[in-house]
Amino acid sequence: MAVRQRIRDIFARAGVTGSVHVVPVDGPDGREVAVEADRQSVIASVFKILLVLEFARQAAAGQLDPTERVVVTAADRLGGWGVAGCADDVEMSLRDLAYLTMSVSDNTAAELLLRRVGADVLPMLAAELGLPRTRIVGGPRQLVEMMLADVGARTEADFARIFPTLTADRIRAMRVFDPERTTSSTARELTRLLSLIWRDQAGPAAACATVRELMSRQLFWTRLASGFPPGVRVASKTGTLPGLHLDAGVAEYPDGSRYAMAVLVRTERLATRRIDVDLAIGKAASTAVAALRA
Repeated sequence: MAVRQRIRDIFARAGVTGSVHVVPVDGPDGREVAVEADRQSVIASVFKILLVLEFARQAAAGQLDPTERVVVTAADRLGGWGVAGCADDVEMSLRDLAYLTMSVSDNTAAELLLRRVGADVLPMLAAELGLPRTRIVGGPRQLVEMMLADVGARTEADFARIFPTLTADRIRAMRVFDPERTTSSTARELTRLLSLIWRDQAGPAAACATVRELMSRQLFWTRLASGFPPGVRVASKTGTLPGLHLDAGVAEYPDGSRYAMAVLVRTERLATRRIDVDLAIGKAASTAVAALRA
């Protein structure tokens, strides 16, 4: 009860609400820290963990060649980081698409990777791994198309012009913020997924190792990773939408202990860059881990 209250106090100071689940990766013994851990929540780009896992599983099974080349054209580009900012066509391998998908949450790379592994496979993977409340509804392109349709925009330029004029209530009514109508999961299921990956139980050991390595290369460190001191290795995947700040990952201590963590928070202000919120995510996670280690 005490640690849950400390986490709620951290959230209150940052002006957020949300869900938390933290559990030891090894030797399940019933220990956990859970705050609204079974609440169905939009997970946005956190779904890319499942996407890269499926890519790695297919590569390990010989179903695809990770060095297969893909040309990224102007028609493929979606908003966000990575190749979306390129002026010219780019050619790269599937494994480099996976790297950009995880390291900078490149939506274009993720969409092309999803097209290659098969969008219909991800719901089956979630079911196989015992994640009944993890819903995968399309990929980044479908997300963009839903957002355009919901505000009456025909192009991304139209969306950029219209979106700032919308009220907060109008924005929150969009389908991308409704866990029943878009990709969603729970904090508890995300830590189960991570624990399976870190225990080499989410597929071949080589596939799980690939996911762990790519998650360790994420460039955004202000959320989960910010709560931990040097020497603790944190690998994670963020997700962001206006008013939603999400992160799921694993903290590995020098003594070999490992903790799966998912912190999914919602703010009242619909900003995407809130360093105070990001730091609160890290503080909540480290508070939970400290309680488990104690």
